[in-house]
Amino acid sequence: MDELTKTAANLESLTREMELRVYLSGKYDASDAILSLHSGAGGTDAMDWVEMLYRMYTRWAERRGYSVETLDMLPGEEAGLKSVSFLVKGDYAYGYLRGEKGVHRLVRISPFDASGRRHTSFASVDVLPDFEEDVEVEINPDDLKIDTFRSSGAGGQHVNKTDSAVRITHLPTGIVVTCQNERSQHSNRLVAMRILKAKLRALKEEERRKEIESLRGPHKEIAWGNQIRSYVLQPFTLVKDHRTDYETGNVQRVLDGDIDDFIYAFLKSDLERRGLPERSRG
Repeated sequence: MDELTKTAANLESLTREMELRVYLSGKYDASDAILSLHSGAGGTDAMDWVEMLYRMYTRWAERRGYSVETLDMLPGEEAGLKSVSFLVKGDYAYGYLRGEKGVHRLVRISPFDASGRRHTSFASVDVLPDFEEDVEVEINPDDLKIDTFRSSGAGGQHVNKTDSAVRITHLPTGIVVTCQNERSQHSNRLVAMRILKAKLRALKEEERRKEIESLRGPHKEIAWGNQIRSYVLQPFTLVKDHRTDYETGNVQRVLDGDIDDFIYAFLKSDLERRGLPERSRG
């Protein structure tokens, strides 16, 4: 009986994986993904929340056999991370993760509050496909302002004593990207240009989307609200996605990287929202 149960579970997992691949029909779904996490309201708790989300996505990537490359990281003053950008490399990484874009809300008893009060923290997640091989985006060097500065480090012998960190500002759009994790200024500049290229390509896609929507006329948008998902640790345990209404009480499992059910629910609802014909659904 145990063997039959195991076989059935494996077949169910394989079937869902095949179904997911059918959902991943977007232009860039097969690409690697660049994720950028930023702390919002909540002070030190929000920075700790960014680090928790970074761990969650890293664990998820490990579960799928993907690799993770940290591109830029800015530690918080007391704990956690103010922001972090990283590349998730693997088949359909962007397709799976694109639905994670938005504001994520955490409710818990703050470990940084001596009075043990409940705090609400917010962090934003931005997800872009990696356009490393995309030659459609051309950047005029005259449109760039490039600054160098000293990379922050852990102190002691690890302090970087050269201005190897790079900040690039794209003057026409005001987009700013930084990278300080590589050893040389040249490497940091290459990585920063990759991030800038991805942001500019996404901006072009958004402009195209708005143009198509204006031709189609007004229609009901997906209500992202202030948060797409809430993670509640107290006074009860619940993770709920406000777009799909999918929820689970096993918060720790989710924070350990088990987010496939949320990904599946989003991709399924997104397919239905876009109204793709049945033949596109396999």
